[in-house]
Amino acid sequence: MKKLALLLLASTSLLAACGEGAAEDSSATGSEVSEIKETLVMGLDDTFAPMGFKDESGEIVGFDVELAKEVAERLDVEITFQPIDWAMKETELDSGNIDMIWNGYTITEERKEKVLFSEPYLSNSQIIVTMADSDIETKADLAGKVVATQQGSAAFDAIIADETGIAAEFDGGTPILYPTFNDVFNDLESGRSDAIVVDEVLGRYTMKQKGEEKYVVLSDNFGEEEYGVGVRKEDVALKEAIDGAMNEMREDGTYDEIYATWFVE
Repeated sequence: MKKLALLLLASTSLLAACGEGAAEDSSATGSEVSEIKETLVMGLDDTFAPMGFKDESGEIVGFDVELAKEVAERLDVEITFQPIDWAMKETELDSGNIDMIWNGYTITEERKEKVLFSEPYLSNSQIIVTMADSDIETKADLAGKVVATQQGSAAFDAIIADETGIAAEFDGGTPILYPTFNDVFNDLESGRSDAIVVDEVLGRYTMKQKGEEKYVVLSDNFGEEEYGVGVRKEDVALKEAIDGAMNEMREDGTYDEIYATWFVE
């Protein structure tokens, strides 16, 4: 995954944490969180591999899952994983059913109005995927074609916001939407859609599992973006605790170890 890159956490609080007071600041924030809540509930789409998904035994695993477990351990709190309807993620957070949205959650200006984001921790792009025998070569070639993506996803938002206005030229004048990206890939493979738009981290992982030779990833895409953890706006202490723990993990090499487990260049 050539475009995937670890993003250095760059907030003022994290930069300050590079000195001797880093452990003290992070520990104090972590203690504050553990005093407020003994268990954090992380909401996720449990089909979003490799960030958070169910393996063959039904256990929820993935890159974000491992990061979250490590953060919880450093904050001295328990963590549980709650599968949710991704289209309802902010509603689940606001209602208190979950404490965090952490599952390849793209940072956007629209979402910033609804949630408080952690510092970004991974870069991503919205790629266009076709089957290998497709005649689609550019974004412009999507005109008149059936294009599918996940409902409530950053991919859908990126398509609609694209400055070329290409979505209006799709067959039907809009993307076809499915509950999960698994459904989106199935739609492409069945021939019901001509192209799909998916997160690169998921797309590359899925194609590797299914056989990369079956697909083509266009050089065009629907934009670059960053992933973050979303919490309620009032949960400032939790946000700062996550940032502090993630910074410690980057400093001591734990982040890189977890990254290497899921992403192989």
